[in-house]
Amino acid sequence: MTQITADGATSVAEAVATLARAAKTASRSLATATRATKDAALHAMADALVAEAPRVVAANAEDLERGRAGGMAESLLDRLELDKERIAGIADALRELAALPDPVGEVVRGSTLPNGLRLRQVRVPMGVVGMIYEARPNVTVDAAGLALKSGNAVLLRGGSAAARSNEAIIAVLGDALAGQGLPRELVQSVDAHGRAGAVELMRARGLVDVLVPRGGADLIQTVVRESLVPVIETGVGNCHVYVDASADVAQAVPIVVNSKTQRTGVCNAAETLLVHRDVAPSFLPAVLATLGEAGVTVHGDDETRAAAPSGLRFEAATEADWATEYLSLDLAVKVVDSLDQALEHIRRFSSGHTEVICATDTRAVRRFTTELDAAALIVNASSRFTDGGQLGLGAEIGISTQKLHARGPMGLAELTTTTWIVEGDGHLRT
Repeated sequence: MTQITADGATSVAEAVATLARAAKTASRSLATATRATKDAALHAMADALVAEAPRVVAANAEDLERGRAGGMAESLLDRLELDKERIAGIADALRELAALPDPVGEVVRGSTLPNGLRLRQVRVPMGVVGMIYEARPNVTVDAAGLALKSGNAVLLRGGSAAARSNEAIIAVLGDALAGQGLPRELVQSVDAHGRAGAVELMRARGLVDVLVPRGGADLIQTVVRESLVPVIETGVGNCHVYVDASADVAQAVPIVVNSKTQRTGVCNAAETLLVHRDVAPSFLPAVLATLGEAGVTVHGDDETRAAAPSGLRFEAATEADWATEYLSLDLAVKVVDSLDQALEHIRRFSSGHTEVICATDTRAVRRFTTELDAAALIVNASSRFTDGGQLGLGAEIGISTQKLHARGPMGLAELTTTTWIVEGDGHLRT
C-alpha cells in the first residue's frame, strides 16, 4: 500500500522511513540531556497543553462529532473525549513525570571481577518507540512524556478516530519542545499516511526500536502477527473479582462495584464476578442491589438470578459472556463451589491482565497469588489500581500482558534497555 505525493516520487514507505530517521536523530539530542533539561521540557509541555486547551478541545469536538455520526460505541467516545478538566489532568501527569527519578544511567548491577575488570549494567534509552493505538488522545501525551523522560523519541499512529485531536496535541507539544531548544521530531505521527502508515511503521525494523500496540484485541494481535519491529504486547482486560468464602462482605461489595463502575471503558475494569457458594446468600443480594442502582446489567447463572432483586437488568449468562470484555455497564456473575473452581475458571478465561480476590483467609490469598498467572494480582482492593499513575509510576504507555522485558504497567524503566560498560586497564583475554 503506497501513497504518492504531488510530485509522484515519495511512497508511504519512504515517508515513514524519513520520519523514523528524523526521530532517531532527534533522540540523540537526549543522549546527553540532563534531568533538569528533560524536566523543564515536561513542564513546558504541560503548561502549553493547559494554555492551548481551547484549541485541543475544538479539534477533539470534530472527532467526537464524526465518531457519533459513525455510530461509535459510548465506551470509545468516553475514551476519545477531551475537555478542559481532562486536559488539566493529562498536564498534571506530565508534571508528575518530571518529579520522578530519571531512569537513564541507573546502575542495575555492577561488580569487579577477580581479574580487575569493572562491570556496570546501566539503563539506556530504547531510541525510537513506535505506538499504534486508537481513540485515545490522552495516550499521545502520555507516550510523548514518558518517551522524553526516558530519553526516547516517539513515532505515533493514533488512528483516524482521534486524528484532529492528535494533530492539535502534537503541534502543541512540538511548539513546547522547540521553545526549550529540543527538536520537534521527538514527537511525530504517521497518521497523515493512514493505514498504510501503520503498516510501514510495523515494517520499519532498524529505524524503530520497539513497537507498542494499545487498543482492542484485533489491533493488538494484528501488530503482533505482522510487525517486523520488536513488539511489547499489551492486552485486553477480561478481569475477574473472586469473592471467597472468607470475604468481608461489607468490604467486598464496594470493591466489586468500584472495579466495575468507576470507569467502564478501560482495560482494568472488572468484567466477571465469581462468588463462593458459602458467602453467596449474604453477599449476592447486597452486591446485586448496589450494581443495579449503578445501572449495571448482570449476565448471571441460575443462582445469581434467584438472588437478583426486582428491577435489576438481568440476562442469562452464556458461555460467551465469560470470555467477554464488555467495556460497558455489563458484568458476568457466577457462583462457584470452591476456590479451586474459581481458579480454574479464571485460568480458562483470563486475559492475564488483572485478577482480584476478596478474602481474609491467608491460605486462600496465598493460593490465589501464587497459582494464577497475570500481570497484576490484587488482594482486597479494586481492579482499577492496575494503572501506572495509581502505582506511583507516573503516566504509563500501556499495560503489558506478555512476559518478556516488561509486564504490567509500563512506566519509565520499561522504556529503557540496558548496556554493559566494561572498564579495564589494558586487560587481554587469554
